[in-house]
Amino acid sequence: MQRRPLIALLLPAGLALGGCGFRLRGSQTYAFDRIAVLPHPGGPLAIELRRSFGPAVQVLAPGVPLTQAQVVLDMFQEQREKTVVGVNASGQVREFQLRIRVRFGLRTPQGQALIAPSDILQQRDISFNESAVLAKEAEESLLYRDMQSDIVQQLLRRLAAVKSLTPL
Repeated sequence: MQRRPLIALLLPAGLALGGCGFRLRGSQTYAFDRIAVLPHPGGPLAIELRRSFGPAVQVLAPGVPLTQAQVVLDMFQEQREKTVVGVNASGQVREFQLRIRVRFGLRTPQGQALIAPSDILQQRDISFNESAVLAKEAEESLLYRDMQSDIVQQLLRRLAAVKSLTPL
C-alpha cells in the first residue's frame, strides 16, 4: 500500500530526467587512433593521459617518427603554482591556493592546427596549520594529483570533440 505513493512520485521524476536529454557520459570516441605527445611524453600528465586513452588510442613512444602519428598533442607548458591567499593578524600563513596551468595544442604531423593553443587551469584552496605540516604536505600532493586528473579528463573531452582530422 505504501509503494503506490512512492511510485507515483518517482515515475514523473524519471520521465522528466529522460525528457530533458540527461544521459550518463559514456566512453569517448576519437577521430584518430594514433597520437604523439610532445615534448614531455614521460611527464606525470602525459603518463596519466596515456593510461586514460586505454586501448582505443595508441600513444606513440618517444623516438618514433611523427609521420606514424595521425595527430600530435603539443604540451607547451605545465606549470604548478602555490600562492599565499590568507594570513592571520601576526602575519603567519593560514591559506594557500594551489594551481596547475596546462597549455596545449593539437595538430596534424604536417603542422596544421586542429585545436589552437589553449589553456586549462585548475585551482584549489588549502588551509595551513603549523602544527600539522606533514599532514598538510600530504593533502597538498593529493590535491595536485586530483587537479591533474581533472585536467586529463578535460583534455580527453576536448580531444574527443575533434570530429575530423582536417585543419581548422
